[in-house]
Amino acid sequence: MLRTDGSGKICILPEAVIGRIAAGEVVERPAAVVKELLENSLDAGSRSITIDVREGGLTSIRVSDDGEGMCPEDAPRAFQRHATSKLRSDLDLWSIRTMGFRGEALPSIAAVAHVRLMTATRSAEVGTELEVVEGEVERIAEGPPITGTRIEVAELFHNQPARKKFLKSTLTEFLHISRVVQQASLAWPSVHFRLTHNSEEIFNYPSAPSDDDRIAQVYRRTFIDQSLRIRVSLPGARVSGYIVDAVHAKSSRVPQELFVNRRPVRSATVSHAVGEGYGSFLAKGSQPRFVLFLEIDPDRLDVNVHPTKREVRFSDNEVIHQLVRRAVCQALSGGKLADPGKTPFVESSMRRTLSSIVAGLPTSESVETESTTLQVTPGTQLPLVSDAAEPYAQVPSTEVIALGQINRTFLIAQVEGDLTVIDQHTAHERVLFERLHRAWTTSGIQAQPLLIPDPVELSPPQTVLLQRYQRHLEELGVEIEPFGSSTVLVRAIPVGLGKIEPTTFLQDLIDDLTQWDSAPGLEARVRSVLASLACHGAVRAGRSMKPDEIKALVEDWRTEGEITTCPHGRRTSFRLGITDLEKMFGRAGW
Repeated sequence: MLRTDGSGKICILPEAVIGRIAAGEVVERPAAVVKELLENSLDAGSRSITIDVREGGLTSIRVSDDGEGMCPEDAPRAFQRHATSKLRSDLDLWSIRTMGFRGEALPSIAAVAHVRLMTATRSAEVGTELEVVEGEVERIAEGPPITGTRIEVAELFHNQPARKKFLKSTLTEFLHISRVVQQASLAWPSVHFRLTHNSEEIFNYPSAPSDDDRIAQVYRRTFIDQSLRIRVSLPGARVSGYIVDAVHAKSSRVPQELFVNRRPVRSATVSHAVGEGYGSFLAKGSQPRFVLFLEIDPDRLDVNVHPTKREVRFSDNEVIHQLVRRAVCQALSGGKLADPGKTPFVESSMRRTLSSIVAGLPTSESVETESTTLQVTPGTQLPLVSDAAEPYAQVPSTEVIALGQINRTFLIAQVEGDLTVIDQHTAHERVLFERLHRAWTTSGIQAQPLLIPDPVELSPPQTVLLQRYQRHLEELGVEIEPFGSSTVLVRAIPVGLGKIEPTTFLQDLIDDLTQWDSAPGLEARVRSVLASLACHGAVRAGRSMKPDEIKALVEDWRTEGEITTCPHGRRTSFRLGITDLEKMFGRAGW
């Protein structure tokens, strides 16, 4: 009941309501409960932490650790608001060296759930058990002297139906929990983390000797192989970790992990510095991907700027910005501290060099080819890759004359009298995308089984994500089958695609699926997956093509509308009309 003094309008809220309001800032969803409990376990010096979750955390969450535990006097006190062992005065706020410090986590959780705690210190002959309901300690009893702490949280948001109503599906909430555990695992490689969902083991990350080994556990060795290591220091600050090299950068932002003093955070300063460090190394539409660890003197850092400690504030943003920018730039430039804003490059002026390009084109007899000799008869079409499952539809045309290929990447052709330079990969990617999209909107995408499916090892959350969308992928012609706890097989891909590399294909597909919840609609979701399929099925740069194949691709590209970008936004072609050529050679006006 609200309390008032006299007839005034201002009321003093009951303690239960105050607790629920405070919980709303800290406990947004089940993953927030896991995060707070993990931080307490880490601060307790735990070397092994097990997280058991049921039904995405809505039924129950249990976190068990082997940390220092609590004595009988401290156990009930920990559920009082603003009770903490990590601060003694406000001066301590300027030198935070622990994950938690506000004393809000346990009382906030207890305000919106039923909590049971079992704990014991290393020297105790008996442990402590207690139960908390509606924020009040209901029972205290002796328990077994098992060193560490185990906290069980049940019936989360049972007294907040509005909050419970706006939670996502069980799988979505569990994926958020998985993300929290992954981040904790990356931040603390010396700790053994284990995660189960509905009694099924999802993660099991034994303690690792270094950050590198833990990154390999979480993101697999492929991420390390495609990345550049960075390690740069300044007085009072150091940044280390990995950034994906520019060649393997993608449109996906996964991963973009930042840890400041082992705390997973977001920082606009660091994100901007990483972007500037990549500078012109990064292709248009690609995003930086990284796992970075920033160590900084605690007195130069304010972690008390967000209720859930997701953000931090640096005392000198410019110093941190320059440190990160310099580290990224140095790694990308091969150790040479080049300025990404002034990276040397060769200016590509098509109008200036086309005359010499055309003059140097190889004849059809001198073009090297990796494919076998292909017989062409009227009414047939040449596949661009030897594994294509169906021929292209023949487009009767005498308006395309294949002239040749440059560097096994760019095709030169005369199209209706215009000189046209085409990127063979992006043009073919656009052709395949348009065909896949048209099939999806009309008759449906047909799947073609792979002769020998290759097993691909993934992280458990990635496997869960693929299983979540398995039915939707099948509608897009992609059939994936679980093969063990963290391995899958690609059984089928859409008809018409060439040979794909399963590992990179699945990684790109997973990157697409991670964005599905935030996509504006079904069309946007489908287009992202079709774009990845088209990219992996398209002819690659570096593949020799014969004149007949060049003509076939150019005609297919024209049939699909001569679109000048691929589905990911990269350019497909450059066209120079006869008038432009006449001007270049001084013939205009003759």
